[in-house]
Order: sequence, then structure tokens, then C-alpha cells
Amino acid sequence: MTEETKKKVIEQFSKNPNAYATSPSHGNEDDLNRIVEWLKPQKSWRVLDIATGGGHVAKTLAPHVYQVVASDLTKDMLISTRSFLNDLDNILYVIGDAENLPFLDDTFDAVTCRIAPHHFPDPKKFVQEASRVLKSGGTFLLIDNVAPEDRALAEYMNTFEKLRDPSHVRCLPVREWQQYLMESQLHEVKREVRKKTYDFPVWVRRTADREEQIQNVESFILGGTDKLRNYYRVQLSGNKIVSLQVDEMMIMNKK
Repeated sequence: MTEETKKKVIEQFSKNPNAYATSPSHGNEDDLNRIVEWLKPQKSWRVLDIATGGGHVAKTLAPHVYQVVASDLTKDMLISTRSFLNDLDNILYVIGDAENLPFLDDTFDAVTCRIAPHHFPDPKKFVQEASRVLKSGGTFLLIDNVAPEDRALAEYMNTFEKLRDPSHVRCLPVREWQQYLMESQLHEVKREVRKKTYDFPVWVRRTADREEQIQNVESFILGGTDKLRNYYRVQLSGNKIVSLQVDEMMIMNKK
């Protein structure tokens, strides 16, 4: 199942890699600026950005550090990202699996991963790997969509995410992330959970292959109970979804 899931990820992100480089939500400057504020990167640092996608974190950190290694499972995504960031000469592009990183122990001063872990089949292994390649005293900064503790709310979210994107695995609740981080000797320094708004037409078309898929996502969301739709703040124009909101966690830990 793990290899099948990773194959889906590669297929999904090879379809339209440029969409992630130009995505407004992935390029959110407030979010990216907060990464710099939290990390306080140093000019001597080597930083690993896991599942770099469109390279937004790598681009943000590159001016502040010695080197950024932008790693991703999908070769076509990395090729697109290198083209997107071709004016930055201190970024190294490496094909790598987040759950089996091709780096030695104690290599990086900081490790980041943003809006990607919900695609990982084994998030616990991912955290273990991030900790392994991080130097003692180094910083791990993770950003991802998170599910509520309420089972029905979590199932609703993970279902509409998977209908939209077959490579989606699962958004975890905050407490599960905290458990994995603690078990990997990563000690929490700072954490924030905030609401993130999806522009529904843009969000759903980034991954959907056909109109039928878009209709299935919309029908499923609209078919949810009032409790479900209210929690995710589903906004309508007539009978069409305009936007919805999910929870996003930013958490920083020290090794």
C-alpha cells in the first residue's frame, strides 16, 4: 500500500507541477515570512526542505542561509521548481523520499516541511527521518493541514480531500503529531493553529482531472450535515461552493 500511495503522489504531482509554483495558497507571503520569523535562520546554516513542491520555502530561506537542499519525491516537480528558482544558486535539488531520506545523520541545522505530510503514508517514519538528519540543537519546522479530534469532522475533511486529490492520505490531528515529535526527541518550542481559506474553484481544479470529479467533491461537501459544513465554514453563491476553511498547524521543535 505504501508504494502504491507514493506512486499516486508521483503521478499526481507530475501532471501539472507549475500549478504549485504559481499557487496563491502555497505562495502565501504571510505564511512564508512567519517561517523566517520563527526559525531566525543563520548565514552558516544548511537547511533541508522536505517535499519542497513549488519551492516556496526554499526560495524564502535561501537568502538567509548558506545552503538549502530542496528535496521532493517527484522528479518533474523538482525540474519545474529549479526553473522557477533559477536565479538562486545556493539551492541544491535532490530526489528523495520523506520516509527514507538520502542524507547522513546529523547533517542539517534546520529541517522544514510545509503543506505536504498529508500525502505521506507513514508520518511517524517521516518525523523519525527528519529528526535523524537534523543536528543536535537543530530546529524542525512543520506546517500542514490538521484534522479536528472529532472523528466525524476528521472523516469528512479527509474524504473531501481524497475525492479532490487521490494522492491524499490523511490529515492528522494535532495530538498525533505531538506524539510522533516527542517520540523522536523533538521538543516543542512553539505552535499555532489557524484557519486557512480555500478558494473552492481554484483549489478543486488544481488536482481534479475532469468535471465529474469536481462535481463529486462539491456534492459530497454540500451533502454534509450542518455541523460539518459550519465547522469548515462552507460559503455558497447560489448552490455553488465559493470557499471553505480548514485548520492548519505550524509547529516548531528542537532536537
